[in-house]
Amino acid sequence: MSIAEQMGRVLQRTAISTNIKERLDFSCALFDSTGGLIANAPHIPVHLGGMQYAVRYQIDSLGLQSIEEGDVILSNHPRAGGSHLPDLTVITPVFVDDVAEPVFFVANRGHHADIGGLVPGSMPPHATSLEQEGAKFVSFKVVSKGVFQEDLLIERFRSPASVSGCSGSRNLADNIADVKAQIAANNKGISLVRDLISEYGLDVVQAYMQHIQSTAEESVREMLKEGEAIFDFSGTGMEVFSSCNCPRAVTMSAIIYCLRCLVAKDIPLNSGCLLPITISIPDGTLLSSSELAAVVGGNVLTSQRICDVILGAFKAAAASQDESMGYYETIAGGAGAGSGFNGRSGVHTHMTNTRITDPEILESRYPVILREFSIRKGSGGNGKWRGGDGVVRSLQFRRPLSLSLLTERRVFAPYGLEGGQSGACGLNVLKRQSRTVNLGGKISINTEAGDILTIMTPGGGGYGKD
Repeated sequence: MSIAEQMGRVLQRTAISTNIKERLDFSCALFDSTGGLIANAPHIPVHLGGMQYAVRYQIDSLGLQSIEEGDVILSNHPRAGGSHLPDLTVITPVFVDDVAEPVFFVANRGHHADIGGLVPGSMPPHATSLEQEGAKFVSFKVVSKGVFQEDLLIERFRSPASVSGCSGSRNLADNIADVKAQIAANNKGISLVRDLISEYGLDVVQAYMQHIQSTAEESVREMLKEGEAIFDFSGTGMEVFSSCNCPRAVTMSAIIYCLRCLVAKDIPLNSGCLLPITISIPDGTLLSSSELAAVVGGNVLTSQRICDVILGAFKAAAASQDESMGYYETIAGGAGAGSGFNGRSGVHTHMTNTRITDPEILESRYPVILREFSIRKGSGGNGKWRGGDGVVRSLQFRRPLSLSLLTERRVFAPYGLEGGQSGACGLNVLKRQSRTVNLGGKISINTEAGDILTIMTPGGGGYGKD
């Protein structure tokens, strides 16, 4: 875990975008030679559980023999283990002397604020196909035999402009700089892994990594009454003609995250958690969409509902709010209560774990004024244990801007459990002069100078009769 944490510190220090440097919308992890997750830093859950599928895809697709020292692979495509296109995964093999193939892999996934597509920010709520959501990378060697492929990378970031109604990346400088920062973070990880091998020997290090995965497996088996379980998503609806489809890797991320939450022991989240589990997810459905499906909302919205279903089945926690996605922020809300504890107010839950941008940074870098950021008192559901309150965040735009919102729990309230009451629904409103308009949960609009956007996030559900 220390290796992944140090990778994260390098990435934060060397990146230049607000999204990675300030909001910390990235994750770093270490993988074995088969692509199995060994350990991660406590970054973004929706990244961490799915990254192993990105690493395994490259191993299966390219073959270990074609992955050479000095190669770095860039990928974001859902069929290659991606979450949504703005999340760029950088994968680097770890070689040691006298071993022809990689002995480990290091990887990180960072959210780029713009990679082209229909709208600025590359989070179009009304997208109907993947090509509308930005630049796609399947198995792109961004570094080949030690040579950074900058010209080819720029070409790929510009490629969405060939799609009707779409633009190429609107901030190439940030994209290139952040990819270089991601490569630097992996180089730090390689250096630390090699130091470990130099001190203890390859056999000892690999045996220890296997022990970490075995411990996670045993912990999950102890948590399950029968030592194993079936997660059967048969009956899930077909994929939809919108952006709320969920790549299989994201569904797997939600499953492994929930299993880790249910284990009472202090263990790293890794691939061992899944070994006691049999998983059935029909292809072509909302939870395992086709490679052409739009998925930008599935990563941030549908993944949260998967967590609600799993944790609700285990009766571990009441439903939590979902994060509102827009203008490069994920906004916290109220967490659901559980047996013996109240839900926290104003926090990220389940699949996201990013910071909110500091007001000074926000107002200095963007033409907005932060008018209010407060706890939404009384929005948590009542019960023996009370759900956490959501937040109120109000922004005034100093010039015309394009605004995209991806939010949930605006119609259906976060449910309570065991007699606890539901949390309050969220609400998104825009004030223009004397009018105040309900924007609904998902919208992409052009705002005017002086408009004030207010987002009220949902409260968490309560637990138990009061």
